[in-house]
Amino acid sequence: MTEVDVLQTALAGEHAAIYGYGVVGAHLSGQARARARAAYDVHRARRERLTALLAQRNATPVPAAAAYALPRPVVTAEDAAVLAIDLEERLAAVWVDAVGLLRGELRLFAARTVQDAAVRAATWRGGSVPFPGLGPTVS
Repeated sequence: MTEVDVLQTALAGEHAAIYGYGVVGAHLSGQARARARAAYDVHRARRERLTALLAQRNATPVPAAAAYALPRPVVTAEDAAVLAIDLEERLAAVWVDAVGLLRGELRLFAARTVQDAAVRAATWRGGSVPFPGLGPTVS
């Protein structure tokens, strides 16, 4: 994969997270909704950074889809929190792949983004998991 391919994949993941957090926020209130809004804003800012990085490389950024399939129905606040965890875990996996494929400052950006996704997922979950972004672990 080229650097542009990796950035495009990450951008696609951020587009999906932005969509997902719109759903998450619609099912929450109070502090949980504020946390979802903050996450939404972080992902939007990251989308803008990726868009700029791609433009610097003369690449046309992959557009967001009109809608994304959710992994499960979201009806309750608990469903919304589970979706938020899933969004962050999926993004962590995308960014872990990016860490392995990028170099220099972009690799550092990817590593910090994995950390951010892991912390955000742990906040929604109420605890962390070993090796965020690397899939389920055997106990």
